[in-house]
Amino acid sequence: MTKYDEIDDTILFIDEIQESLEAISMLRYFYEDVPNLYVIAAGSLLEHVLKKVKSFPVGRISYLYMHPLNFEEFLEATGQTLLLEKLKEVPIDKTAHTLLQDAFKKYVIVGGMPEVVKVFVEKDSVAALPPIYESIWETYKNDIEKYATGDTNTKVIKHIVEVAHLFFDDRIKFQNFGNSNYRSREVGEAFRSLDAAKIIQLIYPTTALNTPIIPDLKKSPRIQFLDIGILNHELKIQENLLALDDLNSLFKGALIPQVIFQELLSHNKTTYKKPAFWVREKTQASAEVDIVLNYKNLVIPIEIKSGSTGSLRSLHQFVDNADHFYAVRMYGGEFKIEKSVTPAGKPYILMNMPYYLGTKIRDYISYFVNNNKLLS
Repeated sequence: MTKYDEIDDTILFIDEIQESLEAISMLRYFYEDVPNLYVIAAGSLLEHVLKKVKSFPVGRISYLYMHPLNFEEFLEATGQTLLLEKLKEVPIDKTAHTLLQDAFKKYVIVGGMPEVVKVFVEKDSVAALPPIYESIWETYKNDIEKYATGDTNTKVIKHIVEVAHLFFDDRIKFQNFGNSNYRSREVGEAFRSLDAAKIIQLIYPTTALNTPIIPDLKKSPRIQFLDIGILNHELKIQENLLALDDLNSLFKGALIPQVIFQELLSHNKTTYKKPAFWVREKTQASAEVDIVLNYKNLVIPIEIKSGSTGSLRSLHQFVDNADHFYAVRMYGGEFKIEKSVTPAGKPYILMNMPYYLGTKIRDYISYFVNNNKLLS
């Protein structure tokens, strides 16, 4: 019997481990010398710190990515267990539609940062949240500067973080980003640091109609904020959102895609893969589909539209060129699956999903494809 034999029921939690390179290196010795001790280490911006660790315990650590709460987790955190059970049903029970819409609206306004959600539950008021957003965002701003590579990189990162919320609703160019004098190389390097930290990520387009979905890094990306609540706070629009019937009517419809991407990213637990959006390969074309996801050997287009209607021009262009008949629209209406025809005459099947099913997109695509035969 050794001095370590009685710690089978012990968990050692090391928080903010990024502050100590030595502590990260020591993780291998816990694994080798005290194998029956459970060790959890947590920290932010670890991607930057790990580059500096000389003796990293490869093969001795399991990675888990932590994200802001998604809508499912938000319902659980706010005690809405009956709605959560309804959300898990595929297909959705339409009797829960209005209640889920209302709950999702609160989620879009509040966001998924755990401390923010905690205060929201305690105070039951959006008015109590601004100081929490400000504190969290300032902490991130201060931390990211620690891992900048020189004075210029620090200045560019600070500039991006200060102005990025003003450009979230369109594709961006690195050169002179945010009306600055910074060069493309400088801005690109700074954005890649923020992307690695998962604070402001770059979402690149693809021209793929078949698997694999390969992002085109030569094309202009979109930016994805860590959390929709923080973005709302930076934009100062939370009061406006409270009064809207359709949250996707703001900013040319770019707000809900931010939420849906956040939901999709929240499923990255052990590996990290970002979704892409689709653009036509022809340079003169302006068609864009908000999201493309693979299901088996299919690339499924997902368009996010305001209200219960809306033009599907880009979605139709994708369908016309794809080798299958499946398409998805996320919108402000109820769940339904319908047969349709593109203006060019190609028949297809359209799954209409309310916004609040963003967390469940992959489950619904599986249901959709497996329960609807291709049209002849």
